Amino acid sequence: MPRFLFLMFLLLATTATAASKTVLVFGDSLSAGLGLRPDAAWPALLAGRLAEKRPDYSVVNASISGETSAGGRSRLPAALEQYRPAVVVIALGANDGLRGLPIPAMKDNLTTMIGASRAVGARVLLVGMRLPPNYGSYAREFREAYRDVATTAKSPWVEFLLEGIADDARWFQPDMLHPNAQAQPRLLDNVWPQLLPLLK
Repeated sequence: MPRFLFLMFLLLATTATAASKTVLVFGDSLSAGLGLRPDAAWPALLAGRLAEKRPDYSVVNASISGETSAGGRSRLPAALEQYRPAVVVIALGANDGLRGLPIPAMKDNLTTMIGASRAVGARVLLVGMRLPPNYGSYAREFREAYRDVATTAKSPWVEFLLEGIADDARWFQPDMLHPNAQAQPRLLDNVWPQLLPLLK
């Protein structure tokens, strides 16, 4: 093989390898972009930011509206096998909280997902949620659950996906549960500082 063609082959092989690194976003409706155009949800905005700043990464948004941590736990192994991600963003638990599901079970599900992701060589970012204060002591336990899981698993984490918008109706769709399109860049900015160090 002529030297020029050999160098071109190496360049293309390196580019293909670099471009194959995937960030897998694994969440619920808050990440699936319920009520929004597919290109407006924060994972789609993340893909745009990576194209500019880290073009060696792509994004797969495997979030499903209504997903609980138990559903995510059962669905994750197939997604890990299919996409072989370099980074997994786990953004689940909101539906557990809204339904009042047992918090110890949620913690176990999140911890298991972190372990399963690491078992295939992925780095993991856990994204936390909070509940309205009218949930009382359950809301406090729910909030602390993410810190407990992150500490035990020694995982980086985002304390609250909706930081800076949760108390302002301007950032929400009429259901007052799902952020609108204008809020999506803020969600991305909440995730980005903890995600960036994982893009090795």
